[in-house]
Amino acid sequence: MKILMINVSCGSGSTGRICTDIATELDRKGHCVRIAYGRDDVPNQYKKYAVKIGNNFSVCMHGLRARIFDEMGYGSVKATKEFIGWIEDFNPDIIHLHNIHGYYINIKILFEYLRKANKKVIWTLHDCWCFTGHCAYFDYVQCDKWKSGCKKCSQRHEYPARWIFDRSKKNYELKKNLFTNIKDLTFVTPSYWLADLLKESFLSEYPVKVIHNGIDTSVFKPTQSDIKEKLGIKDKKIVLGVASVWDRRKGLDTFFELAKKIDDSYKIVLVGLNEKQIKNLPTNIIGIERTDSVDELVQLYSSADVFVNPTLEDNYPTTNLEAIACGTPVITFNTGGSGESATLYGKVCENCTVDGLVKNINLNEYFKTNDTGVVDYINVVKKYLELYGG
Repeated sequence: MKILMINVSCGSGSTGRICTDIATELDRKGHCVRIAYGRDDVPNQYKKYAVKIGNNFSVCMHGLRARIFDEMGYGSVKATKEFIGWIEDFNPDIIHLHNIHGYYINIKILFEYLRKANKKVIWTLHDCWCFTGHCAYFDYVQCDKWKSGCKKCSQRHEYPARWIFDRSKKNYELKKNLFTNIKDLTFVTPSYWLADLLKESFLSEYPVKVIHNGIDTSVFKPTQSDIKEKLGIKDKKIVLGVASVWDRRKGLDTFFELAKKIDDSYKIVLVGLNEKQIKNLPTNIIGIERTDSVDELVQLYSSADVFVNPTLEDNYPTTNLEAIACGTPVITFNTGGSGESATLYGKVCENCTVDGLVKNINLNEYFKTNDTGVVDYINVVKKYLELYGG
């Protein structure tokens, strides 16, 4: 079977690693897999799957168009036409979409092809972008315009940020028209939270299946290391946070408040910060820039006493799963689908407050465990193969 996945990245970031985990197991089972992507570098071990859409210039121009005209998904015309030509030559049996936003592909051209190609399409959602007129999440601002028709979007500074024009009403209608004209389309959501939202959107006519994200549990597992010594915090307990991008939504401000309230026995370690953010950290927070080194992440997860994910909006974070698989309990807010994974091993704060985090961090009932219940990606692939029909 030939499977084509389309995602913003290949092998990097949470969605990029989800794609390569799936591809690796499909390849092992004898299937032919390609991952078409638009941005970020591809780790060497995954380059055999990678097909680049466009180039850095086309991504930058698409991003500029989104910033000025609020036209995320309507740039990259030449790059997408060339990519459609490649798809026709490859002739996949299954087209598996993931994140198609991110300034790298033209959704109008892509979905016109999908409508005519009459192929089986699976679309795994990692956020809410496909059924809104602009934003990827809306819980924090308590917006429900997406249920009937977006307009006058208040989240101009949130991803995908725009500088000038608000096209949310037109974007909503265009997406509704494009995405509801595919004959053989099945949605997959990693959380029940997102599945429930999808059923209230203009995409409710399509079947939706919940398949929780899985990870490679042969890699993400309790691991001994000297990472605490390297960080100079051998005698401290570690409160760990990991994100690809740290912002208000991911809870960076919350960590700053948390740093004021935990005692000296703890040290907060945040992975994924940029240089400017690192320079402005309080003394009891250690900042580490984004890393795609899985070994380093495993060492950090395993050495942490607790993993804190104060996300205000999220789907089904793989960082939670990675921490739990390494035997470290997760504390998170009851937002989006984050709490669904934390219930495997950890605590969910019903009220999104720093005091709630402190209370749960100070609990003495946590212990390292190998029995976490995290789903291995091999079992995830089995479920996808059932959807593929193979």
